[in-house]
Amino acid sequence: MRIAAAIAAAVALFGFARVEVATAAPPRLIVLNKNDNSLVVVDASTRQIIGRAPTGRGPHEVEVSDDGKLAFVSNYGVGNEPGNTLSVIDLQSMTERKVDLGPIHRPHGLQFIGGKLYFTAEANKLIGAYNPETDRVDWLMGTGQDGTHMLALNKDASAIFTTNMGSNSVGVFERPEGAGDFAWIHAVVPVGEGPEGLDLSPDGKELWVAHSRDGHVSIIDLASRKVAQVFDAKTRRSNRLKFAPDGKMALISDMGAGELVVIDAASRTEKKRLPLGRALAGILIPPDGSVAYVAAAGENFVSIVDLKTLEPAGRVETGGGPDGMAWIAGE
Repeated sequence: MRIAAAIAAAVALFGFARVEVATAAPPRLIVLNKNDNSLVVVDASTRQIIGRAPTGRGPHEVEVSDDGKLAFVSNYGVGNEPGNTLSVIDLQSMTERKVDLGPIHRPHGLQFIGGKLYFTAEANKLIGAYNPETDRVDWLMGTGQDGTHMLALNKDASAIFTTNMGSNSVGVFERPEGAGDFAWIHAVVPVGEGPEGLDLSPDGKELWVAHSRDGHVSIIDLASRKVAQVFDAKTRRSNRLKFAPDGKMALISDMGAGELVVIDAASRTEKKRLPLGRALAGILIPPDGSVAYVAAAGENFVSIVDLKTLEPAGRVETGGGPDGMAWIAGE
């Protein structure tokens, strides 16, 4: 009785102490649905959709801020109605606001680096940079090439590479050390027909470019800015190319055949070809390199491929026409 009375007195005097246990955020996969004009957040552990937000019309590519709080979307547009906005989505509240690009149309390729969002504008033959801190586009550079579609940057953003689908070329923009944003040097490297998907090798020495119209891949030596090798990947309509983090494999989504083509990077030969679904598009490989997410835009799901066994390991139903993807590591 004395113990019970003591406990009651303590509760009356001090109140109940509420203990809050922080839960770790899971790794998250961000997926754009082009046909639904939406962005979804997938818990990568449970493979369940845990968030959804609207975008502009025809969203194609997505990037996330370094702190994982914001997603940036290029609203390419649909048919003869070119888009001219970027969507900025708060991933906590799942709310969207649009950045009006004015006369800049068909934004597409994206990469967030150094606190800025770099993008292509296919209709204007240019690349630009949006600064979310000032909420303005503070840099533009013309490419002089038709169909500037995708882009990639090196680690310190001193070099930018673009695939120019209409001109069958790759743009190489380099900023000399110590120079500002107005001292870029531009070189044009001719490649095969319809260059689209591209990626830098993890060692930064090569740029691999998949040709969407002739089934080949060009390997550009970045020291000389010249094509060092071309090999036949035997794709009908390649869409994206991504290196595994260790640089041992490159993955190509063949939109025409519905297959993921796995290339051994050292020998430049095919390791495997996996049928995954109609109209394969975006590829995302998390930093640990354990799996690859491949968007089957024609079947409204994202396929998961185990990169150790090179076998399908599941899928996530995401919505209409999934394509661009991004990753947020767990906490």
